[in-house]
This record gives sequence, structure tokens and C-alpha cells, in this order.
Amino acid sequence: MNRMTTPPTYDSWVATPKVILYYAFAPLADPEAVKHWQLALCQSLGLRGRIIVSKHGINGTLGGDVIELKKYVRALKAYTPFKRTEIKWSEGEALADGSTALFPRLSVKVRPELVAFDAPDEIEVDANGIVGGGTHLSPQELHELVESKDVVFFDGRNYLESEIGRFKGAIRPKVNTTREFLDLIDSGIYDDLKDKPLVTYCTGGIRCEVLTPLLKKRGFNEVYQIDGGIVRYGEAFGDSGLWEGSLYVFDGRMQMDFSNDTAVIGTCDQCGDSTKHVGDCVDERCVGQFVRCEACCEKNSGCIEKHAGQVATVN
Repeated sequence: MNRMTTPPTYDSWVATPKVILYYAFAPLADPEAVKHWQLALCQSLGLRGRIIVSKHGINGTLGGDVIELKKYVRALKAYTPFKRTEIKWSEGEALADGSTALFPRLSVKVRPELVAFDAPDEIEVDANGIVGGGTHLSPQELHELVESKDVVFFDGRNYLESEIGRFKGAIRPKVNTTREFLDLIDSGIYDDLKDKPLVTYCTGGIRCEVLTPLLKKRGFNEVYQIDGGIVRYGEAFGDSGLWEGSLYVFDGRMQMDFSNDTAVIGTCDQCGDSTKHVGDCVDERCVGQFVRCEACCEKNSGCIEKHAGQVATVN
């Protein structure tokens, strides 16, 4: 007599939610074909997040169960142009059905650039990646450079991101979007740095992959970038090195810490108290974000510039 087995319920298994962050620069002859492959692959594995494909390569952040993400990584690296892709893993959050709680949907798009500096024709890519970029430094090599030279840290992120975390003493360009960087650099405001050792940094490294060759083309002579970005540095040194504060991330977490001893260096734009909380403007038509403590967000969930005084309501 055959024994009947009861299908497992969510209570009898535990999804292990993870997030992966990755990019690969490689010439792609047919970005649209890569897009359709990526869309079908992620859908088959139940993954959600954001992927951008361009003629220069691929850039993605995905969330899901660790087993499905490992299947995705194997498939990604089986494609020759992406075989050397470095994957950065971090903890995720799961919904009751085991799917990721950090990404509401899956988005796979083809864009002219992987990072929107509005300079697609200035970027050259070959089978080995970006051509003419900055010198890569491991976290350990960064410390050695700082010990031997008068290094200038240059934040390659948007200003909001730097408000809650940054390398100590870093120059933080006051830009709201990546597209604003080149106009600021071309204005000459940073010309005094052209002969200094300049260490660029960003979340996972991709923005610096593009920013460093653009800086070098504009006469900056000694340009470096941290291999793997802030994420790799934080994994190596946590809060005991040159980094201070929290790391802004592009998912439902909004920010992450490298230890239990992370300093809170952000300042609420309403009351001036210390905070690492980042809020979204309550107006659904607005993409504005701000550093604001949770108490003030409960009183005012609108961005100061356009929707001040608005408060989120629950239907």
C-alpha cells in the first residue's frame, strides 16, 4: 500500500533570503537578446530586483532564496562575457511565501549606459572590461596607500548617500544624480586635485569603473578606485577602518551597517537630531528622498523642496 505524504508548508521549510549585487563590463553585440534571456531566467527562479543591460555589459541587484540565486549565478557565469563576474552577497528579507521582501518587482531594461553619466561614447570596453580606468586597490592596499601618500577620497555617489556614511574627510560632490557629475567636474571646481592621489569610491564599484576613466580623460593624473567598492571594504574592516557611518543601498532596506558599533553620522533635515534613517517622499509622483528621523517622518513625509508638510496616510 502506497503511503501518502503531506506537501510541505511554509512552516516546515525556511527560505534563506539573500541579495546579490554584481556587474560585468564586456562588449555585447545584442543587448536586447541578453535582456530577454535575463528576464526569462529570473522569472523561472522567482527572483526580483533590477537589471540593466547595455552594449557595455550588465549591472544587477537581485533578491531571493539563496538556492535560486546560486542557480542564477551559475547561469550568468556560464555565458562567456560574464564568466569573471564578481558577486557580492548580503543578507536579505523574506515574505511569508519565501520570496524577497526587498524588491517589489523584477525589472530588466536595456539602456545606453550601465551608469548614467550621459557619456556613452566616452567609455571604451573590451573583453577585459573598462579600458583606461583607475588603479584598483584592495581594502588592504588602500590602507597602505593612505599610509604612504596624502590621499584625497572622492565620493562617486549622490550627495544624499554620503550624508549617512562616507570615508573620513572625503570630498562629497553636491549632486542629486550621476548625470550631474561631469558638468561639475568640467566646471573646474576640482582642478586643484588633478595632481593629487585621488581615491574614488561608491557602493559596489560600478560607478567608479566609469567615473575613473572620465576623470583621467579630464587631466586627473593619479586616480584609484576601491575594488568591490564600499561593500568589499566594509566586509574587510567593518567600522574599525577609514569608513564611518551606514551604507545607503538601493532596496527596501535603504541602508545597512557593517557592525553593531556603526556610528550614526546623518542629521535629520527637520529637527537636527542624529539619524541614519532615509525617507521617501510621500507623493507617489516624486522621487525625492531625504535623511530624516522616524519621528519627524511621522509628522512630515514630504520632501522639503516640493511637498513639505505632507504626511503618509494608511488606507
